[in-house]
Amino acid sequence: MDLLRQHAPADHADLPGPATEQMLAAAEERMGISFPQDLRAWLLQNNLDLPEEDVDDDVACCGFAGFPDEGTFFLGIRAMEGLYANRSMPGGFDPPDQPDNPFWRTEWIPFLSDQDGWMGKFIDVRDGRVGRWFVGEITIAGEYESLAHYFDSVAELLTKIADGDHPVCEVAEGRLVWS
Repeated sequence: MDLLRQHAPADHADLPGPATEQMLAAAEERMGISFPQDLRAWLLQNNLDLPEEDVDDDVACCGFAGFPDEGTFFLGIRAMEGLYANRSMPGGFDPPDQPDNPFWRTEWIPFLSDQDGWMGKFIDVRDGRVGRWFVGEITIAGEYESLAHYFDSVAELLTKIADGDHPVCEVAEGRLVWS
């Protein structure tokens, strides 16, 4: 977030700020799952829920467009809960006849998505690894060792953009602009 503030200050200024412990506890209770420490730390710094008046009921997930890339965005607590509820199944995984290779497990908490909820990244509460899903494709568990490792890749991307070394993004008037 420091890199975003430094290189795209207008985008950073639009972000709503941190969640509270009470918000996290309430979300965990509603979801029936505990957030991993890395995810808690992230949300206590950045609850990226859109203000209620900006939420679009016609899209599955809402967030701040253009960060960390053009097609996806980090989820706030409300969006995490909604997508988690949409993906989770009573048996613990989906499809129920493929427990060793599921599309979704109840131990996965989404933290990044596209607007349709068809693709994104999740953190596995069992071991803290980050994976990705894309509807219609095999889910990749353990794409990153941890949320910290994933954020290192985002920091590297923001550094490339700031250096003018990214082919489809630049900073203009303090905002990330994707072409």
